[in-house]
Amino acid sequence: MSISNNNITLRINIGFSQNIFEECHHIFQCNKLNHYLHFSVIDKICGMLSVENNGTFQDEETGSDDGSTDYPKISTSLDTPKEWTYTMRRSMQEVVRGLYLGPYSAASRSKLQSLLERGITHIVCVRQNIEAHFIKPNFPDKFKYLVLDIADSATENIIQHFKKVKIFIDEGLNSGGQVLVHGNAGISRSAALVLAYLMETYGLTQQKAYSIVQQRRFCINPNDGFMAQLREYEPIYQAQKTLKYGQQASSNQRSKRTLHMTDNEHIDDRHDAMDS
Repeated sequence: MSISNNNITLRINIGFSQNIFEECHHIFQCNKLNHYLHFSVIDKICGMLSVENNGTFQDEETGSDDGSTDYPKISTSLDTPKEWTYTMRRSMQEVVRGLYLGPYSAASRSKLQSLLERGITHIVCVRQNIEAHFIKPNFPDKFKYLVLDIADSATENIIQHFKKVKIFIDEGLNSGGQVLVHGNAGISRSAALVLAYLMETYGLTQQKAYSIVQQRRFCINPNDGFMAQLREYEPIYQAQKTLKYGQQASSNQRSKRTLHMTDNEHIDDRHDAMDS
């Protein structure tokens, strides 16, 4: 890495598959190296995975980052484009089985047939209040919508929406449907919501979830505030899961004790009957 007063050049050599990429150069222009640039650079570096020559997404660790068996494994059978082109940002991509991420144009009035062909049944529509006149549910009679008012601002509290989005996506997938999450460009707000879903559903860190989503939709770039909230969400969802399993274990233990006491009472009743 070479750093001057007005220019920062970061050269990254990454082992991509043969004949796809040999070297990747990222040039960052800024006036000073600050906290936000530091995390942005780290996120971009860690967000790159290898693509095999057959175009299939290869993820070495398809389970949770902590090795827990309580989480489902991520499907690695999705086809991944060998090369990302600029025009691909205008369409939606399947991130994990049944879950799509894309821009508003993927859910516009002209895309009804495409949505039906993909089997979309549920749509998360993300927009700010001032965008509501042009980013809106176009087919309320065809699909089930969850509409969220979220500004693409580093100070926006997006973490408050993570739980309701997970419930909505799970509802769609568990019913055999397909879910599309879109904002305006499908880059920041909607991407952050999909990242949070993958983290909580598959037990991933923010860094690992980012790698997986970027592998499918390379243009994602949640703002710095959203990225910070995603990092903060890791211990939150993990603590909630621990509490949930602790309560379930306690409930199961109480049930076992109750069953054991009932069995003992039946034995005592039989003994009393024999004595009489």
